[in-house]
Amino acid sequence: MFKPISEFNLFELSRRINRPLILDGAMGSLLQQKGVKAETNLWMSLTNINRPKKVLSIHKEYIKAGSDIITTNTFRTNPAALKGTKHNLNKLVKASVNLALEAANDLPVLVAGSNPPAEDCYQVKRTISKKELDLNHKEHISKLMEYGSHFILNETQSHLDEIKIISKFCSKNKIPFIISLFFNQRLRILSGESLEDVINFILEYNPLAIGFNCILPSLMNIAMKRLKFNVNWGLYLNCGDGSYTDEDIKCGISPDNYLFEIKKYLTKKPSFIGSCCGSSPLHIKKIKEYLDGRAYS
Repeated sequence: MFKPISEFNLFELSRRINRPLILDGAMGSLLQQKGVKAETNLWMSLTNINRPKKVLSIHKEYIKAGSDIITTNTFRTNPAALKGTKHNLNKLVKASVNLALEAANDLPVLVAGSNPPAEDCYQVKRTISKKELDLNHKEHISKLMEYGSHFILNETQSHLDEIKIISKFCSKNKIPFIISLFFNQRLRILSGESLEDVINFILEYNPLAIGFNCILPSLMNIAMKRLKFNVNWGLYLNCGDGSYTDEDIKCGISPDNYLFEIKKYLTKKPSFIGSCCGSSPLHIKKIKEYLDGRAYS
């Protein structure tokens, strides 16, 4: 059905270059800072059509900064977000993936297809039906792969029903995938399950890695003391002001301070490292410069 990269293994790639792969940073909040206004539920997805040069430019900035992986600007091109609008799933996803592939060109850069939660990232209660939820992920993931993504980065996932749909669908169709989790102070995802139980469930479906994203460094530090990192894993943390809002996201953690936090995790041998909301190519550049000057073992 799909054509994933042959024998694609994130851990092997990381080990081969003797360091974590570097994921890019924020797209939406950076577009905000460049004067692009969010489109309610669609966030920054219309920028792929209306202002594609801005999206392309940011992808190239991240590659120049040192990213091995860039992420498609598809955080709100999914069917649940498009419901009730005049916008077309195929058109938006294709435009976004094409922009990422154009930026990567012939460089050794991977394109991760971003698949978000069906509804708002921090929303606890479900408002769409089980059928809509199922179709949302299957259709979005299918289009991301059809148009050329190398693997699927399922971001900020915090509900077990969605995690089950994604894991089973990707595994059944041999789609390389990462599930990146969002969790609370009790180290539980928003649907109530413990991180340990969720991770164990996902691992049954042979993901490329388990990720953690949009978590503040202070919370990730707590998780580091509790979790066993004997799996292929990675992280990209929230660099905003900690308010968890889509309105006017500003940088709250400088590139130097973010690197200070990231250094703490290297002993656990992550396979990939990036940055999330509020970050910029400067955060990625700082990480790349540090890793280039350090033997990762």
